Amino acid sequence: MTSISAQMLVVLNSLFLFLPIVEAVEAGDATAVLLDVVLSITGICACLEVYSRKRNGQM
Repeated sequence: MTSISAQMLVVLNSLFLFLPIVEAVEAGDATAVLLDVVLSITGICACLEVYSRKRNGQM
C-alpha cells in the first residue's frame, strides 16, 4: 500500500500534466491561476478528511 504523500504526489502531477498550458498576459492572471490551484487542492483535502473521519466513526 502506498503512502498518502506518494498518492498526493501522483494527484498533483496528474493535475499539472493535464491542465491546459496557461499563458499569463499579466501577473494577475498567473496569481489567480495559482490561487485557484491551491484552493482547489485544499478543498479536496478537506473533503477527504471529512470523509475519512465519517468512515472511521470519529464524527
